[in-house]
Amino acid sequence: MDAHARQATRLDAIQGRFDPWLLGLMVALAAFGVAMVGSSSIAVGEGLGVGPFHFVVRHAVFLALGVAMCLVVMRTELKTIERYPQALLIACAVLLLLVFVPGLGHTVNGARRWINLGVSNFQVVEAVKVIYLVWLASYLVRFRDEVNATWGAMFKPIGVAIVLVGLLLMQPDFGSATMLLAVTIGMLVLGGGHLKRMMLPVLAMLPALVALAVLEPYRFRRIVSFTNPWEDQLGAGYQLSNALMAIGRGEFSGVGFGASIQKLNYLPEAHTDFIFAVIGEELGFLGLFAVILLFSLLVGRALWVGLKCVEMRRHFAGYVAFGVALMVGLQALVSMGVNLGLLPTKGLTLPLISSGGSSVMMTCVAMGLLLRVSYELDRAQRQVARLRGEAVQLPAGDIPPTSQPLPPTPSAPVPPSSSVRGTSRLRQRVEPVFGSGRPV
Repeated sequence: MDAHARQATRLDAIQGRFDPWLLGLMVALAAFGVAMVGSSSIAVGEGLGVGPFHFVVRHAVFLALGVAMCLVVMRTELKTIERYPQALLIACAVLLLLVFVPGLGHTVNGARRWINLGVSNFQVVEAVKVIYLVWLASYLVRFRDEVNATWGAMFKPIGVAIVLVGLLLMQPDFGSATMLLAVTIGMLVLGGGHLKRMMLPVLAMLPALVALAVLEPYRFRRIVSFTNPWEDQLGAGYQLSNALMAIGRGEFSGVGFGASIQKLNYLPEAHTDFIFAVIGEELGFLGLFAVILLFSLLVGRALWVGLKCVEMRRHFAGYVAFGVALMVGLQALVSMGVNLGLLPTKGLTLPLISSGGSSVMMTCVAMGLLLRVSYELDRAQRQVARLRGEAVQLPAGDIPPTSQPLPPTPSAPVPPSSSVRGTSRLRQRVEPVFGSGRPV
């Protein structure tokens, strides 16, 4: 075996590690979620006649399934996931159309958001969120320079998002549709999209979103009741007023774990959409602050991992991390805002904490993607460190070639090629300045 083959073998033998901070934060949120679902769902289970521990056992089962799916994703190379972008996009459309298939789609309270899998119902939009952000990350890698330079490349993902949003509004699911648009805009910004160009479609969509919210009677009632829930406390403002009473009753340190009164059939969806209010009542300001801190650390760490990936020219991994951070962060922010009366009521759960089936499992899949990104980043950093250490020991001109080149130094010349796309491109990316189309 020659020196070059031995060098490649040594690099391939290097393994990475999963980010311990991300892993610890995920485990902490999931464990806390099991405890709070157990506390908040006792009265719900007894009221429905299924037993006091029905929902916590169900939540634990779905969490276990989610962890199994997470482990599979953690062991899957990102290059394998990146290889089939068209299939990912088709999967999004097919999943959203399945809810309209007679016999397969399942309707709850007039909304067709679920498909019947026999043993349970599955909310397809939860899978679509994860699949879509992977496709969008792949698109930004393939067209990342064009997104900043041309109108067509920037409008394509916005057009795809509008089509998916249209399918969501047919179900109807206004909350998930808004989330999908927000994640799209956020990833385009982080992917180098031209801010001035992006303002035009955003401003054009705002009147349409306002019209959709105002023209639909039940959405309009939610918006009006959100501004003053006490005006119709037993009607449209019932959920929010009870949530605010629960949080106010908790004060600084709470009434004690398991001692909530509002969860005793006063606060609807106490174990799902309004679990944050139960946390506020039982654990007080300290509990709410702890939850907000855990989510802030998780999202911040995910953004940091994504930034490090982009700096090492692993753009697909970086954009996936950005997408997961945006999806989890925005959903947590909206869920908390609804419980605190800062946003109109939406049917969005608190990731990793609220009781649920499809939401819990697909959030675990997203966490698996994030952990895989951290693993491949650590592996790449170890390989670069090995190369630099061996390069110092070798005479000039004898540095062996590798499959993963060293990141270019700031003074390195940029090759004039503009026709190469993908994560294997060797030239340094020209980063845009926010608000300007001129390169740095």
